[in-house]
Amino acid sequence: MSMKRNYLKFLFVFAVLAMFSLPTLAQGTKTIILIRHAEKEAGDMASAADPPLSVEGRLRADRVAKRIGKFHPGAIYSTNFKRTRDTVEPLATKRGKTVEIYDPANAKDLAAKILASKTKRFVVVGHSNTIPPLANLLTGKDLFKNLQETEYSVIYVIRMRNGKVTKVELLDY
Repeated sequence: MSMKRNYLKFLFVFAVLAMFSLPTLAQGTKTIILIRHAEKEAGDMASAADPPLSVEGRLRADRVAKRIGKFHPGAIYSTNFKRTRDTVEPLATKRGKTVEIYDPANAKDLAAKILASKTKRFVVVGHSNTIPPLANLLTGKDLFKNLQETEYSVIYVIRMRNGKVTKVELLDY
């Protein structure tokens, strides 16, 4: 009976330790790449609620695929606007991934989903006023201000290990 009781205690302790280790295992090492959408169409299309990318924007979207493709993202997220989806579509096509839509008003939900995922590398495309706050949320610090309306070339690379930020890089493309 004593051996059985010790065995049950062992199983209980093992189960508790495993339960607390699972979030850490899911987090592991992560690279989260945040970008603002590429240039949108100006003129008549600019007044539209959901303007497409301009010629410059389409060229930038191709550069995004080349610049970020080396990170081999396992998941790609975009807001549900044509300009954001089109910015990341060349990358998604290159990587054979489906672009997942997220709501920028629920950045905490997206951050929690990323941190809980077993996926290691993510790309998130958003807007001048949503990507910097998301970077701040993920880093836990108020480091980044909203981008200027004409600023499109910043790539935020946030590296994490077990839910802790280990490195933040700003790249240009």
